[in-house]
Amino acid sequence: QVQLVESGGGLVQAGASLRLSCAASGRRVGTYAMGWFRQAPGKEREFVASISWSGSSTYYADSVKGRFTISRDNAKNTVSLQMNSLKPEDTAVYYCAGTLGPPVASHVSYGYWGQGTQVTVSS
Repeated sequence: QVQLVESGGGLVQAGASLRLSCAASGRRVGTYAMGWFRQAPGKEREFVASISWSGSSTYYADSVKGRFTISRDNAKNTVSLQMNSLKPEDTAVYYCAGTLGPPVASHVSYGYWGQGTQVTVSS
């Protein structure tokens, strides 16, 4: 079992930055690939970014590539999402997720989820 707790969301203006953190606890946390997903009201949950268990491979949705950076610190059992140049369309609840499989973009592959943190970007 893995428990995930997100933090760092908030209300910011367009162009600002936010850093989301995901604290993981449980067995073998360092062996899980991790992902960030988001869900806006009335929309399906969508992939944002993912990272392999070692941190050597990262993947991004086209909509955030070049603006967001995912990273992890296995010694501290944390995964972070640095979000720069935020846009109003980035407004959503952001979820941290974990999987023992590869860091794919499909949310159905992730068995462990946090409760989510709200990010609101005003224009």
